[in-house]
Amino acid sequence: MKNFLVLLTSFLSFQLSYGQITESDTSKSEQLYVVTKNDGTEYIGKILSDDGREILIETELLGKIYIPKSEIRSITKIEDRKEIVHGEYQSTGPFTTRYAFTTNALPIVKGENYALINLYGPEVHFAITDHLNIGIMSTWIASPMVLALKYSIKTKHEKINFSLGTLNGTSGYLNTFRGFGGLHFANISIGSRKQNITLSAGYGYVQTGSEISEFLPQTVYSSEPYLSYNSTNSINTTAPIIHGPLFSIAGITAVGAKASFVFDSMFGLFTSDRMETSTTTITEPYYNPNPPYDSTPGYYMHQVTEVNTQSIAMFLMPGMRFQTKENSAFQVSLAGVAIFRLKGFADTQKTNSFPIPMCTWFFRF
Repeated sequence: MKNFLVLLTSFLSFQLSYGQITESDTSKSEQLYVVTKNDGTEYIGKILSDDGREILIETELLGKIYIPKSEIRSITKIEDRKEIVHGEYQSTGPFTTRYAFTTNALPIVKGENYALINLYGPEVHFAITDHLNIGIMSTWIASPMVLALKYSIKTKHEKINFSLGTLNGTSGYLNTFRGFGGLHFANISIGSRKQNITLSAGYGYVQTGSEISEFLPQTVYSSEPYLSYNSTNSINTTAPIIHGPLFSIAGITAVGAKASFVFDSMFGLFTSDRMETSTTTITEPYYNPNPPYDSTPGYYMHQVTEVNTQSIAMFLMPGMRFQTKENSAFQVSLAGVAIFRLKGFADTQKTNSFPIPMCTWFFRF
């Protein structure tokens, strides 16, 4: 009996030890990878062996597959099984911090630099640290130009992030650098890189630096009907500064492994302190009834007053993003802009609206 108990104890100890080893090995072997070939084909599964020349991967759909190392572009470790959507791997990267025009509070990992090519011009953004990003935005004619800065603030909760940002621009060689503008904002983002929503608030202003010529046609009459004349005078004024608070709601959600729905918006209440000119005509000319019958015509005076105008601008941009490769993506958006004039406008046109279709190419470098 004693020998039996010793044998049973030894057997159970062996089984427990073997079970722990097996469980550990199983846990290790359950690690999934996505293997991307040079032609873009992806395989998701467990890597069973790697002899330096080829790897053996076991997939759920095709079973075990040998892939030569020369045909492999990348091997990516899957940290979370939620990255597998409908049997395909959904990668993350620097593009996930951007919507259309606005950004979220999620940080870019240091070194994950990216560039954009839009219909209106290029952008390039650098991740200086895990918190600080610096970017340059411009048009295809290299003017105007905007410097973008964003500092991300992480919290104890992984899916809640804050950021502070600023955009500072100049008109460049357009209007001989007289124009300028800026937008200073704060963000809060809730969610992961694949699915999130961002609320933003800020204050913006712009001065185009353009000169506006206001032509003032006048007809001045004397006491005699035939003593009248027409004249045109012009006043050159600088375009006013347009400024006001802005708010934004934006978000992104995955609709497949390679596609995401992107929504961007912006709302602003803008004030413009423009100058308005009124004219007072003085009709007190001198008329000489005797030869040489000369006369002095009447004259007019201009009075310039400041007129405060206000308008609401609304910008909505839904779109789709397609990322078939880890280092690039394509986004198409259909946007609309509406401007509602509230007060201070002399014309009867109270609302202006127009579409802004957008196509954007993302590249990581």
